[in-house]
Amino acid sequence: MATIQNQRPLPPAWRWVRLGEVIAEAQPGFACGARDLKGVVQLRMNNVDTRGNMVWKEFIRVPAEESVVNEYQLRTGDVLFNNTNSVELVGKSALFLGFREPVVYSNHFTRLRALAEQLDPQYFAAWLLHQWQLKVFENICNRWIGQSAVKNDKLLALGIPLPPLEEQKRVAAILNEQIAAVERARAAAKALPAAYLRAVFSSPEAQQWPGRSLRDVTTRITDGTHQPPPFTRQGVPFLFVRNIVGGQIDFSVDNYVSRETYEKLTERCSPERGDVLYSAVGSFGVAVVVETDLPFTFQRHIAHLKLNHGVINPFYLVWYLNSPAGKRQSDSAALGGAQRTVTLKSLGDFVVPVPNLEVQNRLVDRLSGQMVSAGRTRKAIEEESDAINKLPAALLRRAFSGGL
Repeated sequence: MATIQNQRPLPPAWRWVRLGEVIAEAQPGFACGARDLKGVVQLRMNNVDTRGNMVWKEFIRVPAEESVVNEYQLRTGDVLFNNTNSVELVGKSALFLGFREPVVYSNHFTRLRALAEQLDPQYFAAWLLHQWQLKVFENICNRWIGQSAVKNDKLLALGIPLPPLEEQKRVAAILNEQIAAVERARAAAKALPAAYLRAVFSSPEAQQWPGRSLRDVTTRITDGTHQPPPFTRQGVPFLFVRNIVGGQIDFSVDNYVSRETYEKLTERCSPERGDVLYSAVGSFGVAVVVETDLPFTFQRHIAHLKLNHGVINPFYLVWYLNSPAGKRQSDSAALGGAQRTVTLKSLGDFVVPVPNLEVQNRLVDRLSGQMVSAGRTRKAIEEESDAINKLPAALLRRAFSGGL
């Protein structure tokens, strides 16, 4: 790690300082294994992503005395630094912008509170993201098996380029504007497929289609093997529920079975082109059409639907099961806690709107074209997003040369 003296030259009025000189507080959090539905919100590693955002989709509550809450409560403008994680993820950080109730944080984080008169929190959070992208924290962390940690002394010894406070705010504002624009575009592109499906299956026309149970439009509903088979290094691919992703089957697997094992596992019901697979456990509710004649087999977490092709188009059925209406049925049917499950019986009870095959085929053609268009849009956004994810480094490099 370069010393402050050996850092690159900066524009006039900028200076290199050790991070510890502009930090008022570097406070590690606290561990708590207990849960309390009426307790205080405690942030964990999953509540900070790798783009510098807080993730509020899912959080836990823990019991905590008032004195503990007072000591570890986050304030608007605090930066959470992930001090302990895998080597690849250690050091991811996010700016806390407030929440509707008090929030504390686990011992996997360090709360960094900037000296307000010297360091702008948004500029600081962007700089930390830049350091994470450069793998600075990966290089200075202490490593153990499966885990790494960045100690406070190493973190606070890092050199940070410090422009005047107003310049910090200007750089941060540019970053925020650019990243927010891409996040909005990404969210819109991500929502397109669901919007297309909603337009079909929530339309007045769809309300007139007869509803039939999934059991009525299939000839068989079963699942994969319930016992782990003997695996081989090559042979017939063996799928797990994680291989049912992105609207298709991912055959880039690590596990295979012999041809003999495959024939034993599928002697009663083998997957064939035109069948539908459905993730039923854990990441439940994702349907895909089998579009290959190559042999494969799978675990019990995947449901296997043989269709009555004279009644229902497999692609139409998959579009419906993956639509918001289909998702509502899967969410309602799923049982359990940590690993929710859609049973084969409840799956058979799903009600599917079934127009005649001519209408189904027309809708499949329409939706297929829309999804291709949505995929192109999303790919373009992701490519732009990749550039934006590198923007902090680009902007800071430009700022170092006086180019902003």
